[in-house]
Amino acid sequence: MGIKRRHWALTAAPLALALLVATGCESTQGAGTEPKAAPSTSAARSVARMCAEPAAGPAKAPAGAVTVDPAVVGDLAAKTRKSPPNTTFWLRPGKHRLEPDRYAQVIPKKGDHYLGAPGAVLDGRKKNQYAFGGSARDVTIRYLTVHRFVAPPDEGVVNHDSADGWVIEHATIQDNSGAGLMAGARQRVLASCLRDNGQYGMNAYKGTGRITGLVVEGNEIVGNNTGDWERRREGCGCTGGIKFWAVDGADISGNWVHDNRGTGLWADTNNNDFRIEDNVLEANDGAALIYETSYNAVIRNNTIRRNNWVEGRKEADRGDSFPYATVYLSESGGEPRIRARTDKIEIYRNVLENNWSGITLWENADRFCHSPANTSSGDCTLLVRDTDRCAKPAIDTAPLYADCRWKTQRVDIHDNRFVLDKSVVDCTVKCDRMAVLANYGTYPDWSPYKGKLVADAITHKQHNRWHDNVYVGPWRFVAHDPSRVLDFGQWQGAPDRQDAGSTLDPRAGG
Repeated sequence: MGIKRRHWALTAAPLALALLVATGCESTQGAGTEPKAAPSTSAARSVARMCAEPAAGPAKAPAGAVTVDPAVVGDLAAKTRKSPPNTTFWLRPGKHRLEPDRYAQVIPKKGDHYLGAPGAVLDGRKKNQYAFGGSARDVTIRYLTVHRFVAPPDEGVVNHDSADGWVIEHATIQDNSGAGLMAGARQRVLASCLRDNGQYGMNAYKGTGRITGLVVEGNEIVGNNTGDWERRREGCGCTGGIKFWAVDGADISGNWVHDNRGTGLWADTNNNDFRIEDNVLEANDGAALIYETSYNAVIRNNTIRRNNWVEGRKEADRGDSFPYATVYLSESGGEPRIRARTDKIEIYRNVLENNWSGITLWENADRFCHSPANTSSGDCTLLVRDTDRCAKPAIDTAPLYADCRWKTQRVDIHDNRFVLDKSVVDCTVKCDRMAVLANYGTYPDWSPYKGKLVADAITHKQHNRWHDNVYVGPWRFVAHDPSRVLDFGQWQGAPDRQDAGSTLDPRAGG
């Protein structure tokens, strides 16, 4: 693992119902007309209350199932060892325990199914590191609570070895150290509760090969990173409600991601082809969503509110002028040469309400393959597999000059509603920003990207575009570098010409 995110500037009450609040927009600044597809004022989205209202498993053993007795320590692991592949195990009500050795765990066989009866719990007793591991494919875990396991940092309790084809459904994975859950290819995490785990709710990381076809749907992801790992390992970039690494194809939909310490959803390093839609992302201490050094995504129809109050305020209080955002795209963009369901990053029909700032598009001029400033240590873009190629003199010319950089490009932000009431957020400055910017390139001394080349490119040459949005409240805009703070008219005018067809009512948000 060991992948870090720290850049030049980014150093680093659950609700029963999430409503799409849409206040009328009565006055405008600048040119443009009302967006054609602004989110509906009557829309409402119920949150996935999987932790408070978990579904109950079968009260009786299904025909042919092996019954597991909670009174017998290690019964689940022992019966799994003795049974053939494709066996169904039914765990009786009660607290099931593994042998007391810290490495004791269940090693499923291909196609095994584990079903918990109402009240069935697999308890690690703060002694066992892992609950389910091994390389068997197509394992299913349903209606089971898994808690109090003590996985080491960056490791997971369920599907510890990132096997492929697992289905986790109607499960409660909570109060574990490390990650509650790892991920393999074609994994489906459905209608589950990932709560109060020490580092991640899920760490979608696979040591060998890429994770493809990942589905995360209808889950509640809450209260994770209880260990506050960003403080313990400054700059580690090693936390989140869910963290995604090198995932190629993911559908993240209908989840309630809230009250996590740090970022809600974080895609970091060579992810591609994400659809993030119909989620409620709220009250996370940091950004609701970070999409970093990654490619090609659709982010739509999400309710995003009250995020980044803790981390954004902390940096503002330190005097940092960087626009810390609730949706943060860092060195990420559309790339037609990489196969996906889209060839851009499209952000549309979302409602962002009372977050600490809005959307920031950022590119670190000093971060590229083979640069000492590349915090994704050892990784290169998906266009250049060998990092050593990105060096003098070859990096000065095509194609490496372009392909050795992760670029924030081809980002299309439209038909969203941005609402800000500073009295709700309890702020006066620096919580009201929408931004596209880069730093001044300085490092290393052989870098071909020195000066303002990257800032010029991300701002004016890489097809990053806002249009047809609705702004409610006193929004400000940052272009090119942190010192260039604009009002709406300046943002719409030359040379930036952003937000054509958008409207702003600066008073209605408070």
